[in-house]
Amino acid sequence: MPTLISFAGLPGVGKTTIARRFAQERPAVFLRVDEIEAVLRKDDPAREIGPLGYEIAAALAVSNLKTGQDVIIDCVNPWPLTRAMFEKAASEGGAGFLGVEVICADAALHRARLESRTRDIGEGHVEPGWQDVLDRDYAPWPEAALALDTSALSADRAAERILKRLRPLCASGA
Repeated sequence: MPTLISFAGLPGVGKTTIARRFAQERPAVFLRVDEIEAVLRKDDPAREIGPLGYEIAAALAVSNLKTGQDVIIDCVNPWPLTRAMFEKAASEGGAGFLGVEVICADAALHRARLESRTRDIGEGHVEPGWQDVLDRDYAPWPEAALALDTSALSADRAAERILKRLRPLCASGA
């Protein structure tokens, strides 16, 4: 049975790094909402798109899950509403669901990572600054099946933890 792995976390905590590392170990369709939103804003970076990027990612996830592919959703995923959207996509795609919240408990490290990262997202993406991260409306996800703190965990170890958590899901067919 395929699985939808839904990441959540503030910009700069390491979601994309972990998701890519995980995808090297367990091939899956990799949907990065930042890339979807960049395409939607390519001609107008200030364009307000609301939840459209998330809705497109959820629809693409369903299509790929129905073909038996695992799907990774890489996005901030800030609220219960967006997380429920991806849980529903997993259900509609006949797949299991694994919620993964990524944090960086060391604020100085988080800020340094955010301010030093280089991105491979095309035109239309507006990179957030540290104040944007601090001001972001983000609800912690205590119900996530897995919480990863990148101030204490490398991307390799984080990917290993996700793989370990998936094994029982795959064995049970959930």
